[in-house]
Amino acid sequence: MEGLLGDEMDLRELQRTGRIGRIKAEIETHGGKAVGEIFIPSSLDKVETAILAAALETIDRIGPCSAKVTFESIEDVRESKRKRIVERAIEILRRWSEEVSPETEQIINKVIEAARVEEICKYGKEGLPAGPEIDSADEIIVVEGRADVLNMLKYGFKNVIAVEGTSVPRTIVELSKRKTVTAFLDGDRGGDLILKELLQIAEIDYVARAPPGREVEELTFKEIMKALSNKVPVEQIAEHESWKKREEKKVQIIKKATKVPQEITDHSNAVFGSGKARILGEALNMMAEVDVSELADFLRSFNEKVGAVILDGIVTQRLIDISQEKGVKWIVGVRQENIVKKPPELKVLEFSEIMEREG
Repeated sequence: MEGLLGDEMDLRELQRTGRIGRIKAEIETHGGKAVGEIFIPSSLDKVETAILAAALETIDRIGPCSAKVTFESIEDVRESKRKRIVERAIEILRRWSEEVSPETEQIINKVIEAARVEEICKYGKEGLPAGPEIDSADEIIVVEGRADVLNMLKYGFKNVIAVEGTSVPRTIVELSKRKTVTAFLDGDRGGDLILKELLQIAEIDYVARAPPGREVEELTFKEIMKALSNKVPVEQIAEHESWKKREEKKVQIIKKATKVPQEITDHSNAVFGSGKARILGEALNMMAEVDVSELADFLRSFNEKVGAVILDGIVTQRLIDISQEKGVKWIVGVRQENIVKKPPELKVLEFSEIMEREG
């Protein structure tokens, strides 16, 4: 192959410059024929190595003898080494894990816990659990209890202070007047109560909540960061609370103004949890009972006068439209969903409203 690929790819030149290593051949002779393998270490790139391999296959004589060279494979030595490194690292890590006894892990955990406890301090007249940077920080995080402070300290949050109870201490009130305050509370009813108290007597700037049913003391670093990044300005909370009170008041007025016939209540109790729907006549007597999934088509093809429809399912706009065509006066279901237009003569109720009315 001399001169076949030019001077730059000449095998001797490649060896002289170190781009091709020492060529190794393993030869065996059988019946007057020599068969073997040739190993050529290469630091060329993939394209150049492939060209060299193809060129070697053009060799048809070695010395005075006819020869045939066939390319078998290219092995990336670095990849093989990486694989060996990964396998060895896994083996070392497994042995290390097996050799660390439970007692050692307990000692480590105790040391970490002790370090966290040393960082926690008592702040203010009430001796509230707090991190060491409450005075120096411009922004502070108010949590519910000591365990919450310990968990926050574990992840490097040192500007944390606890309320320690549903009654907001005077120290928190005074701090809120001169610092930016984020209330970071549990995602349960206790968190709701403390938030209500904080909004009444302290100057809170932001509110963050743990996921529903979770407590700040059990959150991971990632969960804490996500909750704090999703904090909302206190103005939005105040607007939401005001809107909720108005809606509750409106529902109470509607309930007082709406007298539900006893027949509706009785049929609702019978249907609830059954997966069925009942179609009642104008006298509120039962005329038919079908599966909820079949209700819309059945009602559309029903030829008699209908006074009420009661279903153990969701009241949709489609059902309301069909009921309006049939002159239905009452619809009762589990809940309403995606209702855009509701005729004033049609009364739509949920099971929970009837249960509350009975209670």
